[in-house]
Amino acid sequence: MDKNSIIGFVLMGLILFGFTFYQSKQYEKQQAYQAQQDSIYLAEHPFVPEELQQEDVLADSADSLTTATGTSIYKDSLLDSSYQAAEEFYTLSNDLLEVTFTSKGAQPYSAWIKDYMTYDKENLYLFKDGNNKYAVKIYTGEYINTADFGFALAEKTDTSIVMRLPFSGGGYIQQSYVLPTGSYSMRNTLSFVGMDNVIPRNVSMFDIDFATVVPRMEKGYKNESQYSKIDYYFDGEKKPSEVGRGRSASKRIDSKLSWFAFQQQFFSTIIRAKDQFASGDLAVTFLTDQDPDHNLMTCDAQMRMDLPKANPANMEVELEFYYGPNHFQTLKEYDCKYEKIIPLGGWLVGWFTRFVIIPLFNFLNRYIANFGIIILLMTIIIKIVVMPLTNKSYLSSAKMAALKPEIEKLNEKYPKQDDAMKKQQAQMELYKKAGVSPMGGCLPTLLTFPILWAMFRFFPASIELRQQPFLWCQDLSAYDSIIDYGTKIPILGDHLSLFALLMAVTMWIYSKMTMAGQPTSNDPNAASMRFMSVWMMPIMMFFICNSLSAALSYYYLLSNLFMMLQNWVLRRYFVHPEELFAKIKAAEGKPVPKSKWQKRLEEAQKMQQQQLKERQNKSR
Repeated sequence: MDKNSIIGFVLMGLILFGFTFYQSKQYEKQQAYQAQQDSIYLAEHPFVPEELQQEDVLADSADSLTTATGTSIYKDSLLDSSYQAAEEFYTLSNDLLEVTFTSKGAQPYSAWIKDYMTYDKENLYLFKDGNNKYAVKIYTGEYINTADFGFALAEKTDTSIVMRLPFSGGGYIQQSYVLPTGSYSMRNTLSFVGMDNVIPRNVSMFDIDFATVVPRMEKGYKNESQYSKIDYYFDGEKKPSEVGRGRSASKRIDSKLSWFAFQQQFFSTIIRAKDQFASGDLAVTFLTDQDPDHNLMTCDAQMRMDLPKANPANMEVELEFYYGPNHFQTLKEYDCKYEKIIPLGGWLVGWFTRFVIIPLFNFLNRYIANFGIIILLMTIIIKIVVMPLTNKSYLSSAKMAALKPEIEKLNEKYPKQDDAMKKQQAQMELYKKAGVSPMGGCLPTLLTFPILWAMFRFFPASIELRQQPFLWCQDLSAYDSIIDYGTKIPILGDHLSLFALLMAVTMWIYSKMTMAGQPTSNDPNAASMRFMSVWMMPIMMFFICNSLSAALSYYYLLSNLFMMLQNWVLRRYFVHPEELFAKIKAAEGKPVPKSKWQKRLEEAQKMQQQQLKERQNKSR
């Protein structure tokens, strides 16, 4: 046998040995995995003998089955004892928050926020009566869910509580909670103490299930649900992402995330992991406004976490629970981007709200308790600040209204549709002679739109306005109703908001004032625009605002009144028609210089006119 043959046989032997070794390892892993799956199945589907599978016996609890058969549901005898342990309750309380815990799963049972009430004047609970779940699922030789077991109280003080779930193989799962004074935040430490011989070495992850049924707390279901959702945040991002917002939705997250929030309009449950969650599934389901239990939504978060192996004898996972209001400054103090869950708009609108609206609102609130007066002063201050921008727009409109007689003469001179281009050119020359720019007021007006949108976002999300009365309104954060129909009318709802109605009326009056100064035209597009401005927009705004925050409708009402006053003052004292006519007369017979924009407009008009003639010729 030559040398090459020997080397070939040796290599074949090594390959065969390596393949056999690899297959044996894979078989061991498969057996371990199968044992884990079998344990999971047995935990979730405990064996029931045939003689006990009758309807009356199946109605009994699992611990009754265990006692009757003399068999254990779990391999661990201490787990069986904990499974049958009676439920007990404990409470941690400070000046802001009271959290009740149940020994069943060592989890929060209810959370009462002390400084706030529901719209029905009841104590405000983020969740109550066990409508909350915080369950740890892990493989310990068999698959267990901590929500199934009664934990033993190990230690309790005025600010902390410690509960434990022991194992006969040594060690225990420990849940400790600390609620500091003057804080809405509660610290939680989940520990696996002395369980390095109980949890298999190949188990590197575990699951945590969070679920909460959020009750209704506000007056209007539509407004409350529209601002309720689930938020989640990736470490290092500028702001959190969201799921839902008024509609049922779900989201699978396959990367690490720092925290998530079950957000009601004005209150939230925020859960943050110090070492981040590995992945998770988030889901929100909105209930109807006719829910018999008066609940708003159900929120679920099935999260997966890495099991810390740095210290196998005491593996700890740090969590933080925030149970509190969506108050911008309060959330910002935690320096975790919590305040970003408050919907303040995009980067431009959000920037204006954070650095202008909120500081101004807080400054006025230091000296004034009535929020209706605060909104009035905010409106006046903002309108004065933007007055240099709006004045140019209003002056341009007022001057064009003063030229209405001259425009009417041009309409009579060019009555035919074929002369539309000539009429437009004549109007442009007239405006040029009078020193009026039709487009001069457009840009300043556009610059004020972010302010209007910022107010649209700020008032419904401002918890400071919650349950604050003003005039006939009992809650500025919700709609005001002077008439309740008792039944829902499509689009309108079941009530009539007086602030929304007054806002729509003033909007209609202002549009009438503005359009009255505009020249009449036979152009159907102009008539359509007039109808949209005078009638459709006020009606649409009324239907939109009828179910929204009364503070928002009140602000728009004040804004309309201020604009009407500003427009009247400008027309009365700053626009002089005789001066405009004098300019026109002085410019007669002189060539009128054309701007680049005017030249491009004329070229476009000529092309349009040419296309119109071509279409007419083809039709003939």
